[in-house]
Amino acid sequence: MSALHRSKPFIRRVTIRNYRSIAFCQVELQRLMFLVGPNGAGKSNFLDALCFVADALRTSLDHALRDRGTIKEVRRRSGGHPNHFALRLDFSLPDGSEGHYSLRVDSKPGRGYAVQNEECLIHTGPLPAQTHFYHVSSGSVIDSSVKILPAALPDRLFLVAASGLPEFRPVFDALSRMEVYNLNPNVIALPQSPDPGDLLRRDGSNSASVLQQSDDDTRRRISHYLSRIVPTVSTVETKVLGAQETIEFRQNVKGQTYPWRFLASSMSDGTLRAFGILLAIFQSDKNPTSYPPLLIGLEEPEMALHPAAAGILLAALREASQKVQILVTSHSPDLLDNPDIEMDSVLAVENDDSLTRLGPIDSAGREILKQNLFTVGELLRQNQLAPDPVSVIDTHPERRRNLFDLNGH
Repeated sequence: MSALHRSKPFIRRVTIRNYRSIAFCQVELQRLMFLVGPNGAGKSNFLDALCFVADALRTSLDHALRDRGTIKEVRRRSGGHPNHFALRLDFSLPDGSEGHYSLRVDSKPGRGYAVQNEECLIHTGPLPAQTHFYHVSSGSVIDSSVKILPAALPDRLFLVAASGLPEFRPVFDALSRMEVYNLNPNVIALPQSPDPGDLLRRDGSNSASVLQQSDDDTRRRISHYLSRIVPTVSTVETKVLGAQETIEFRQNVKGQTYPWRFLASSMSDGTLRAFGILLAIFQSDKNPTSYPPLLIGLEEPEMALHPAAAGILLAALREASQKVQILVTSHSPDLLDNPDIEMDSVLAVENDDSLTRLGPIDSAGREILKQNLFTVGELLRQNQLAPDPVSVIDTHPERRRNLFDLNGH
């Protein structure tokens, strides 16, 4: 992977309409992004929109909707009663290919739904460059660069079927491997059944297998940062317990020549959560049998950590973001107090009458940051972190274009 392609974020732009509390947003993303706002503002709904795409591709559209309580719970509730939601992800793949994937799901009477529009376009690289695309509407292929295609169905995402074609397989692999983590220390503490360990589950319930499958460099990196967050911890490794496995921590004990060994069940929630976060962001991309995630989301990674660990956590996030795009939700001023956090890597999130407003920091906040008068964390403490009002308006000329380019609407 070249340095040029590695420097580009996987998801360059996200456009959302009528998803949960988000009426509209269109935002540009960096390799490391912070979604900052109070509890209940809608930060998690933004991450869930990405997670929805991955879930619908990995399992099925029906499963992804039912897991969220049917389409009535997914499409935005409002006086206007929108009967659909739509998402568009503009991406850059590691091989230099670029394109977009978009979908619109309409609600039908009862609990029914249908994919009203779905579109995928990819400009491949390196040379010779090619363009592959398809556009599906209501279960019919409207246009495609590939002449022999699988059948389209109105209640399923076509990209799942198209993943059998070499033209669209890279898009399916990349989007289906996005993951959002809300790590549960109680789950990490329990003995776990072994699995292939190629992708960490969102609650950390296969962390022992993922650590076992990691290469030595990944384990060293996790141990390095964990020992800085929890100074008594020296190393961490997988321990087999009969038919199950767990995490074993080695801790330096004053007066003892060799570190003592403690199983995950004996460790604090803060230590287990810190370990889970580090495993999520550094999970190995060198396993020859797996496709590494190109984007992960982290729900409030600073939770249960001592404020003094915020700087160490930020350093780990920055290092990991050189290989994987990371989106972080946070309402912690401690994590955001670092003056080196770029304003373009922050999305301000607020909620107005159950409507999420999400976008880059407004002009007043940007001017304050440019003059180094306050950090992002200090603006958050003073309740002065707000999104640019233009970025949340769907009628702005730059944002009125349809999510689907190929049909000419």
